[in-house]
Amino acid sequence: MTPNLQKLKKTEIIRGVYWVEVPEAEIYILCGCPEDSVKHLMQRGLIHNTEKDGVEFESGPNAILLSDLALQNGTFCNLAEFPVLQMLYRQGMLIPNHPNNTGKKPLLLGSQEQIDAQMSYIYRGNYGLISKKEIMAAGESAENADEIMRMKLKFAFGKILESTDLLNSRTVTNEPVEIRNGVFVKRIGVNQFEITYQDEMVSVDLNLTHGHGYRSPYPLGFQNVSREYFAVVHSGQGDGWDINRPCMSSILVYQGKIYLIDAGPNIAYSLMALGIGVNEIEGIFHTHGHDDHFSGLTTLIRTDHRIKYYATPLVRASVFKKLAALLQISEEIVSNYFDIHDLEFDKWNDIEGLEVLPVLSPHPVETSIMSFRTFWDGEYITYAHLADIASLEILKSMVAHSDDDIGISQECYEKVRTEYLSHVELKKIDIGGGMIHGDAEDFQRDTSDKIILAHQSLPLTSQQKEIGSSAPFGTTDILIHDKSDNLRRFAFEFLRAYLPAMDRHFLRSLLNCPIVEFMPGTIILKKGHVNEDIYLVLTGNVEKINSEEGLYNMVSAGGLIGEYSGMHAFRSKATCRTVSFVQVLRLPAALYVEYVKKSKLYSRIETLNDSREFLDQTWLFGETISPSIQNRIASAMDICEFKNGNTLIDNLTDGSIYVVNTGKVERLVDGEVAETMKTGDFFGEEQILYGQDAACEYRASGNASAFQIPGDVLADIPIVQWKFLETAKSRHFQTR
Repeated sequence: MTPNLQKLKKTEIIRGVYWVEVPEAEIYILCGCPEDSVKHLMQRGLIHNTEKDGVEFESGPNAILLSDLALQNGTFCNLAEFPVLQMLYRQGMLIPNHPNNTGKKPLLLGSQEQIDAQMSYIYRGNYGLISKKEIMAAGESAENADEIMRMKLKFAFGKILESTDLLNSRTVTNEPVEIRNGVFVKRIGVNQFEITYQDEMVSVDLNLTHGHGYRSPYPLGFQNVSREYFAVVHSGQGDGWDINRPCMSSILVYQGKIYLIDAGPNIAYSLMALGIGVNEIEGIFHTHGHDDHFSGLTTLIRTDHRIKYYATPLVRASVFKKLAALLQISEEIVSNYFDIHDLEFDKWNDIEGLEVLPVLSPHPVETSIMSFRTFWDGEYITYAHLADIASLEILKSMVAHSDDDIGISQECYEKVRTEYLSHVELKKIDIGGGMIHGDAEDFQRDTSDKIILAHQSLPLTSQQKEIGSSAPFGTTDILIHDKSDNLRRFAFEFLRAYLPAMDRHFLRSLLNCPIVEFMPGTIILKKGHVNEDIYLVLTGNVEKINSEEGLYNMVSAGGLIGEYSGMHAFRSKATCRTVSFVQVLRLPAALYVEYVKKSKLYSRIETLNDSREFLDQTWLFGETISPSIQNRIASAMDICEFKNGNTLIDNLTDGSIYVVNTGKVERLVDGEVAETMKTGDFFGEEQILYGQDAACEYRASGNASAFQIPGDVLADIPIVQWKFLETAKSRHFQTR
């Protein structure tokens, strides 16, 4: 092997993603395809405009090497939908008579399990629900199901294709497998691969280190979003190809509560930039399941409570089938991550005074356009969010001339047109163009007070600028100002949840303490220091770090910083540092201790403290779990002792999780040690997730102890269940 590679070139795109090219063999491989990987390739110039036979199109990959692991550090590793769309349409590999349509299909490379998952997920991403039966199972009448299927078939040019009609695949093993034209790939470890061509070789490692995720392709400045009575924060105006902006989305603030409208790529980064902690999110309104509105759902699962999921049953069925396909889990497990609230089409659905009207929008997958309103000062104030609409010209061309033709009815066209052009105070519209996106010119005579143009990557034309406004990231349209001091109301709710037995007059006294704002990157509490104040996080995110012990966790809204060290005048074991704008209620430690003692809560806090301190140091329980939830877990913990060499398989039949406290526990596969677990590591997740016995054995290495936690105590904590899933899938791959 020569170190001076001439024919085989490797480029690191971001951590965990590589580009490998063999121009001589016409092989261009995207290694790893997390969210927005196409945008990263565009930024590096690896996707660029080119021309052949007078036709302009894009260059790019023709093969994707998939991660062996579906999840790493809580996020999706394989989201091939947009890379595949780029290959099929923007490169022209599927377009008839295109010079780049040579008959060769894009290639998926990887484990058979991940290839199957991607094929199923891409299929759902293309079509959503794929039969009248599935549509009716979502609650639609037979008549409506017929009409929806005729619409789908029109978008699909008359035929629903299997993913295998669009893509080829190669299963990667520990032996070399030919990709094409003499280029080979083999697995040399979990998520580690060698790619060879003739006498040259490169290796790629798709693993992420603990605490690191995939970098966003665009920088976002820090903002501090005010918690208004009714407002719209513009969190995304771009599309899936815009390298400079997040995809089209909005954040709705109602009575100070945070609601997302869709969850696209890098939503965690967007929320951090806006100073919004994930535990603050009350719910998500979901329009549809394309990746640029879908891939951020993992962020909403990383909370200590089920976030409310608002969508019509039709959209929910489409989205959950896609998520289940992607992760190869049941739809029932997917449902357990959210607090589901179904919306009814063509009706104002009341959500504690916030009303939402979903209307079916013609699109290849099930899609709702949504209007939101609340009554104020004698009238309704309304915001309309029109994501992924088709232009009126396209819709007109889809009108069927008989009930037997595919397409939409004239009645459907008129209804959608009326809804598009309804007068509201604020309206955001998709102007992405093409077959499945909107056209700004349709809204030239729209009488709405303000129109925001979104969902495209190109600069606005002069004509478009005459129709609607732009909205830079983080700007806010305040429809009704807040006068009620929402932050103190939230502080009261957090304290009452954590200290339910404390007298209300003591809680009110604590609420009289100052609310303090910290800028991003500020150290609130330094390791080794004694703190005189305890901080209740109200907004934003705070990272908790102890580099010597490898501790890195995130504290979100409702979390307490410095409680134990402040109560006892001990030195802090970790540094707490803001990662966004953060607002806290600053509680003098002496005042806090006095009220805790007067409420006869001191002994309970002391009793649970050691267990909570232990939980806080673990990966499983240390992130975004509020003190009240930690107390619930700590109260249910029991210690189990294991003698050296004891096999623990008999203990793993009670639906509990076990977290190693002292000593070491070995995980055995076919009698061989596959993993040695130390303090803070856990086992037993198969029982909780799937209700099945462990696929391997566990054995104490020396004397050991573990905390046993009943599974039902953890059943409604999404971030814990999500980490169970990630761990189970990783261990499953290693035991194959």
